[in-house]
Amino acid sequence: MTKKLWFQTGVAILLTLVIIRMFIEVKGIFSPLLIIGQTIFLPLLIGGVLFYLSRPLLNWLESIKFPRWASMLSVFFVIGLLGWLFYALIGPPLTKQVNTLIDNTPGIVKEVEQFTKYMLSQKDLLPETLQETVNDATGRINDIAVSAGSFLIQFIQNVFQGIFLLVLVPFFLVYMLKDHEKFAPFVSSFFKGEKKTWVRKTLVDIDDTLRSYIQGQLFVSFLVGLMLLIGYFAIGLEYALLLAVFGMMMNVIPFLGPYISVIPAIIIAVIQEPKLAIYVAIIMLVAQQIESNFITPNVMGRSLDIHPLTVITIILAAGNIAGLWGIILAIPTYAVIKVILKNIYAHREGIKDAATKSV
Repeated sequence: MTKKLWFQTGVAILLTLVIIRMFIEVKGIFSPLLIIGQTIFLPLLIGGVLFYLSRPLLNWLESIKFPRWASMLSVFFVIGLLGWLFYALIGPPLTKQVNTLIDNTPGIVKEVEQFTKYMLSQKDLLPETLQETVNDATGRINDIAVSAGSFLIQFIQNVFQGIFLLVLVPFFLVYMLKDHEKFAPFVSSFFKGEKKTWVRKTLVDIDDTLRSYIQGQLFVSFLVGLMLLIGYFAIGLEYALLLAVFGMMMNVIPFLGPYISVIPAIIIAVIQEPKLAIYVAIIMLVAQQIESNFITPNVMGRSLDIHPLTVITIILAAGNIAGLWGIILAIPTYAVIKVILKNIYAHREGIKDAATKSV
């Protein structure tokens, strides 16, 4: 029985739960390590994302006989140039819109309250079956507006606060670009024989999965943000650039991101001119249809092969457990775990086939 997969899986789950419980009980001992981990988490994450985005350029430069040091300098030059272009072209209007939004937030909340009162005054004209629905909806409009505005402002503030930690990003990126080929051999050096081969293959598969997800998802998000920007500018929506950038960032969250990003846009549209809300909804719908039916299948294909229902379930669970970071990191984490389990299963099947042939 101890050799059965279900028994070993159950034991592994129980041991994991016991370790987590023990870690929680003695977390005070590990608090310094947690503080260090929280400090380097954001720079390490950004460094990893930049590594996967810049590695194609690094590989291409080395393929045309650039030495590693020259390729790395070229990568940093390109990143710096793109950062400067973003700051020079988008930074001033984006900063202006952020400041304007913060200044106008009290007025926006007041407008939402007036709209709520108007809806309540007109509810008697509706059928009785809809009046209860209107009561529930209008009772929540103000809370939704305040929450969405607070979330957007808090998100912007967190971005600016995170800039102070970015000084560590170049250090992580340098070592990732310089020594990324050494990681898999280093880890696999602790194993021998077939296990060593399996570990190296698993690490390569994890690397391919993360590369496909990060490069594909960020490129898709950029295109969605560009479509939103064009649409918002076309209808004359206020804070168009800020809302498009927010939509681009939220699109990193699969399936749920677009619905999160459209809430502030619809609120702004209703306050500016109610009919614009319909245009905003149409723009978001068209952008998502183009993204889901044309862009994502051609850019990412089926590299992750995760069912949409699974994605939604994972995101909701991760959000309850770890908040915003849990939502952002849930899908790549799940994809990595799935790769590991698939390799474990393939390895066990290979052992069984070898044993059968030997008999």
